[in-house]
Order: sequence, then structure tokens, then C-alpha cells
Amino acid sequence: MSGSAVGAAGTLLLTCGRQAAGKTTLWPAGKTTLARRLERERPALRLTADDWLRDLQPGVPDAESHVRRAAVEALQWQVATRVLRLGADVVLDWGLWSREERDRYRNEARALGARVVLCLLDPPLPELRRRLAARNAAPDRHTFVIPPEEFEHWATRFETPTPEELALFDAPPPLPSPTP
Repeated sequence: MSGSAVGAAGTLLLTCGRQAAGKTTLWPAGKTTLARRLERERPALRLTADDWLRDLQPGVPDAESHVRRAAVEALQWQVATRVLRLGADVVLDWGLWSREERDRYRNEARALGARVVLCLLDPPLPELRRRLAARNAAPDRHTFVIPPEEFEHWATRFETPTPEELALFDAPPPLPSPTP
């Protein structure tokens, strides 16, 4: 369970970084890698839309997968709110490229009594291009291949959180101490 008191809502951890405008997949900023680490170390329930999309529609071309993304994210948010109410932590691994999205999930989680932590990953564009090339060269079953020209189109759409926005989120609580 989370570091919350018994009966209190859990903590919502939002991964945030460049993505293709909610259209296809998360850019290679390291969000899912971080989400997996948080899932293990906290512990927390990790909800990654790309994983569910690949599992629900195997073999569907990457360009067509976005059709169901909104439905998957809506279902994942229902699961997340239930888990938060139960007092456990949730890692929402969607990218959350716009301030509007981040505000929505922060406000809704706070209304449940949850703490909300923003896990911002915003590497420089040359590093993202390098990671994208490596990711596209060796995709796993949950990876969507992103053409470089699509990356260039969407790369500037990410709304980097301002210091004022970052101040609206909670500081991350300490991770539990490892047991000997």
C-alpha cells in the first residue's frame, strides 16, 4: 500500500513528457521506464495505455491504434480512481502533454483526497531523436513505431510545465526502505 494513512486516498504519480498529441504513442522520454520503476519501488498500480492498446488489438497498425486510445484511457482512469480511493498508489503513464490534461487529473485526484506528484521528463530534442531511432530499431510487443517525420511534427506541441504549474503538485513522498 502507499505511505498514506489507513483509510486515506493513495498518491497519483503522473508521468509527463513529449508525446504525439494523444494520437499514437508516448515519445521516448523515459516515461514508461520510470513508471515501471515506480510501480516496483513504491509499490503502485501502473496504468500504461500503450500496453492495453497492444493487448486489446494485437496486429492493428500503429497508425490506427489511436482510435481506441480515449476509451482505454477513460477505463484506466476509472480503475485509477477506484485504486486511489482504496488507499493505494497509481502511476498514470500517459505522457500528459498539455496543461489542460495535467490540471484535469490533478484536480480530480485531489477531489478524492489523493496526493498528486508530477514526474516530469523532458530531455533535449537531440536525445529524444536518438532514443526514438533506437526504440524504432528494436520494438517490443508494446512499442509503437514512430516515423521520424511524425516526431518532428509533434515534438513542439508539448507544453512544458511552468514553475507556477509545478508548484501545484505535491513533492514525492520518500520511497519505502528496502527490507533486509
